[in-house]
Amino acid sequence: MPDISLTTILLLCVAAAAAGWIDAVVGGGGLLLLPALVMGLPGTMASTFALGTNKAVAIVGTTGAAITYVRKTPVDVKIAVRVGLAALAGSMSGAFFAAGISNGVMRPMIMVVLVGVGTFVIFRPGFGTAPATGPATRQRILAAIALAGLGIGFYDGLFGPGTGTFLVLALTAILHFDMVTASATAKIVNVCTNAGALAMFAYQGYVLWQLGLLLAAFNLAGAMLGARTALKKGSGFVRVVLLVVVFTLVAKLAYDQWVAA
Repeated sequence: MPDISLTTILLLCVAAAAAGWIDAVVGGGGLLLLPALVMGLPGTMASTFALGTNKAVAIVGTTGAAITYVRKTPVDVKIAVRVGLAALAGSMSGAFFAAGISNGVMRPMIMVVLVGVGTFVIFRPGFGTAPATGPATRQRILAAIALAGLGIGFYDGLFGPGTGTFLVLALTAILHFDMVTASATAKIVNVCTNAGALAMFAYQGYVLWQLGLLLAAFNLAGAMLGARTALKKGSGFVRVVLLVVVFTLVAKLAYDQWVAA
């Protein structure tokens, strides 16, 4: 483990627990934990160590949340696995290219997409609140594999923050799931994206395993609580949290792009 003060480790544990709760409800926990890792690790370490360690933490919490959802709410596991396998391949590819992509190019593009998504959800109050409308068609499943699997999986390996949020939105829009079902399905897919990216980062030697395992325990506790909260409160609650996460992520990316730069 790198030389980190006890105070910093405690703050990282709190951030990991909060990130687990956010991820389990609607995704986007990376917008909290990843910057915390970047600030908490010694400045001499490459940012890819924060990316790799974040994946080691996130996969534990996401797996716990996925198990909780599957036990408590109907999830089409076949669809989730198909999209998840595509996401596994996409995230490994994204992680492979992570070191060569400029965040200064990525951030503005992501901000535009998020603002558009947030605006759409605000002006479509019924989005994601109605029950799923029957089984998904083959065409919709293929579209989900391409966009939510390969596309968002690649983004998760490449950059990461907001992946769970993008998955919830994509699955709701493409497969016509309600947001609780979409969030549950997204957790299974997100396990696969985290696994793919983690495998690549581990192969490249960018995972701080001791720190990651410590933070993973707190992330798991937050994720289990978040999944139970979402199941209890329903789609309306998830929709509100989603909007908060979307616009918080936009603000964070904007700050990184134009203020902190």
